[in-house]
Amino acid sequence: MKAKRPYQKKPKRIGRGPGSGHGKTSTKGHKGQRARSGFHMRPAFEGGQTPIHQRFPKRGFNHPTHKSYAILNLDQLDQLKVPEISPDWLLQNGVIKRLQDGLKILGRGKLSRKLTVQAHRFSAPAKEAIEKAGGKAVLIGTS
Repeated sequence: MKAKRPYQKKPKRIGRGPGSGHGKTSTKGHKGQRARSGFHMRPAFEGGQTPIHQRFPKRGFNHPTHKSYAILNLDQLDQLKVPEISPDWLLQNGVIKRLQDGLKILGRGKLSRKLTVQAHRFSAPAKEAIEKAGGKAVLIGTS
């Protein structure tokens, strides 16, 4: 026995005469904006009421040249048991998820060993602490 075809509702065929039930005005009713050809309603239209996106105040400001850095502190660097730290190494080992516009080293915590750190930015206390511990703070590029 042959399997039954799955039921599929037939499409509404508009403008095919009075017998179809969708003839004459083709389900558009009489006159009005919606009955005209080429009618289109934008997604946020609320029937003439001021749309919600216009009722709420605008907030904040997005600076066009703002840079966002992935940040690491000295105490986090101290836990990593490698002599040389670079942004690529940090990404590959999952220490940072995204590099964004670069890597910035901040000065929270203490550094107990000699480290060579490559980063796009250093805070003054961080750079001072790295050099005081006998390490090097290497600036990468000018992002």
